[in-house]
Amino acid sequence: MTVTLIVLIATAGLMVWGKIRSDIVALCSLLALIITGILTPDEALAGFSNPVVIMIAALFIVGGAISQTGLASMISNNILKFAGDSNYKLFILVMLVTVIIGLFVSNTGTVAILMPIVISLAAKTKISSSRLLMPMAFASSIGGMMTLIGTPPTLIVHNALQEAGYEGLQFFTTLPIGLILLFFGIILLWPLSKVLDKKGKKDTSGKKNDVKTPNQLMSEYQLIENIYRLEISKSSPLLKVDISELDLTKRYSIIIAEIHTRNFTPLGKTISISLPEANSILTYNDVLYVIGEFKDVVIFAEENNLSFLDSHSGAEFDKPHFAGKFKFEEIGMAEVVLLANSRLNKSRVKNSGFRDNYNVNILGIQRNEKYIIQDVKDVRMHSGDMLLVQGTWENIERLNKQEPDVVVIGQPTVEASKVTISHKAPYAAAIVILMIVTMVFNWFPPVVSVLLAAVALILGGCFRTVRDAYKSINWESVILFAGMMPLATAMEKTGTSALVTESIVGSLGSYGPYAVLGGILFTTSLVTMFISNTATAVLFAPIALHAAFSMNVSPYPFLIGVAVAASMCLASPFSTPPNAMVMSAGRYSFIDYIKVGLPLQLIYLIVMIFALTLLFPF
Repeated sequence: MTVTLIVLIATAGLMVWGKIRSDIVALCSLLALIITGILTPDEALAGFSNPVVIMIAALFIVGGAISQTGLASMISNNILKFAGDSNYKLFILVMLVTVIIGLFVSNTGTVAILMPIVISLAAKTKISSSRLLMPMAFASSIGGMMTLIGTPPTLIVHNALQEAGYEGLQFFTTLPIGLILLFFGIILLWPLSKVLDKKGKKDTSGKKNDVKTPNQLMSEYQLIENIYRLEISKSSPLLKVDISELDLTKRYSIIIAEIHTRNFTPLGKTISISLPEANSILTYNDVLYVIGEFKDVVIFAEENNLSFLDSHSGAEFDKPHFAGKFKFEEIGMAEVVLLANSRLNKSRVKNSGFRDNYNVNILGIQRNEKYIIQDVKDVRMHSGDMLLVQGTWENIERLNKQEPDVVVIGQPTVEASKVTISHKAPYAAAIVILMIVTMVFNWFPPVVSVLLAAVALILGGCFRTVRDAYKSINWESVILFAGMMPLATAMEKTGTSALVTESIVGSLGSYGPYAVLGGILFTTSLVTMFISNTATAVLFAPIALHAAFSMNVSPYPFLIGVAVAASMCLASPFSTPPNAMVMSAGRYSFIDYIKVGLPLQLIYLIVMIFALTLLFPF
C-alpha cells in the first residue's frame, strides 16, 4: 500500500510539474508498479486492451475523417451564422451543441465528433482553440450525466442499485442534475477559461506559416486567368494518339495541366483526374485543362476540333471565363526554390528533367516579384527562382527528396493531408449518423460501432491513404489513458482506495447524512483525479450503498452522487476520456486543468450536496 501511494503521489507531482510529457509519466508509473511487484505485467498492460482505449483510438480516426472531408468546416460555418461576431455566443453554442449530442452519444464519442469542428470554428473566428476545447470536453461530461448511457459511472450506479434490490435508473433520471451542471457551467466556464486564452496567444505568438495552399498559389500566379477547359469531340484527330506524338509545347506553346475523364455509371457521373503522360491516350470523354496564351489555345482548339467548355462567343478577344475547379486530393501544387550553384542555373525549363524524371510540370516562375507563366518551357531558370510545380503529391515529395538542386517549400505529404476530400463529406456524414444510431439503440457494443465506422470511413476513401488515417490518432492521449488504468488496479489490489474511503466516511458518519454525502462526493472526486472515473465508480458504489444502509436512508442521493463526482472530475486530464482527448490538441498541461476545472469542480460539489437531496430525498 505504501509503495502504491508513493507511485500515486509521484505520478501526480510529475503531471503537475509538466516538464515531462504526460504519456511518458503514465508509462513510468506503469513500469514502477511492475518493477515493485505490485502488478504483474499482464495486469499492468491490461489497459492497452481495454475497449475504452481501443474506442478512443478509433474515434480519433472518425474525427479525422470529419475534418479531412470538410464536414467539420461545413458544420462550423452553420454554427457561425448563429454566433455572429460574439465569442461568448460561440462559446454557449459549443456548450449547447456538445450537451445535445452527449444526450445520445457517449461523452467520448461526442468529443471525437466535435473536436475537429471546434478547432475549425476557432480558426475561423481567430479565437484560441484552447479556449473552447476544454469547455467542450467538460460539456460532453455534463451531457453524459443527463442520460443513462452517456457516461460509464451512471451505468455502474444503475447496476449497483439493481443488484441491491432497488429500482434502477431510468433513461432520463439524471436529466435534472445535468441541467443544473449545465447552468453553472455556462455561467462560470467562460471567465474561468480566460487563462487558457492567454496561454493560447502566448503559444502561437511569433509563429507564421509561410507555406501557401494550392488555391493560394493558383491565385498568386494568376493561373485562373490563363487556363481554359477544352472538350474533345468524337471527330477530333487527338483521339487514340499518344500525347508524346502531339508535341504540344513546341507546336502550340501550351501545356496540358490536367486531364479530367468523365465516367458514366448507373449511379451517375464520376470524374477521374490525371496528369498527361507520354503514353496517355485521349478519349472523347476527356476535358483538357490547358494553360497558355489565349490566341495559342484558340489555334490548338480549331486545328484539333475541340470546343471551349466555358462560355465563349468565338470573337477573337472574347476570352472564356474559367468556371472549372481544381481538386487537389491527388494532384497538388507547390513552390520550389532553385538553389545557388544549381546545375539547372541558366537551363531552359524544358531541359530541367522534372517532367521525365518525376512526372512533375513547371507551370510558372516567380523572379524578383515578377510572375512568368507564358511560354514557360523556353524560359531560362536562375538561382533563387521560385518554380510553381504540379504533380501528384507523391511525385512532388519524390522531387523534394531526390533532386539535390531544389528545395520544395513545405512538406508535400503534410500539405496533401490538409486538402479536404469534399465530395466524400455526404458519405462521412452518413457513416457518423449510422454510428450514432447504433450506439443510441445499443445494436452493438460501443467499441464495435466505432470500429465499424472507422473502417467504413477508411475504405470509403475519406482519407487519401491509410497512413493518413493512422496519423489522425493522437497517440499521446491513447497511451496516457491506457497507462493510467493500472494505477486503479493497484489501488484496488492493495486496499488503498478502500482504506482511504472508509476512513473518511467513518469519520463523518456521526455528523449525519449530509456530511457523509459531502464526504463521499469529495472523496470520489479526489480519487478520480488520479484514476479513471469508471474505476472510481466501481470502487465507490458499494461504499456509498453501505453508508446509506448504515444510516437507514435512501441510497439514491449517495449513488447518484458517486456518478456525478466521478463524471464531473474536471481538475485532471486523465480522469475522463474527454479530458484526455483534448489535452494535446489544446496544448494543455496538468496545471491548466487545475486552474480551470478545480474551481468549477468544487462549486459543483457544494451545489450537489443540496441539489441531490432536493431531487432525491433521504
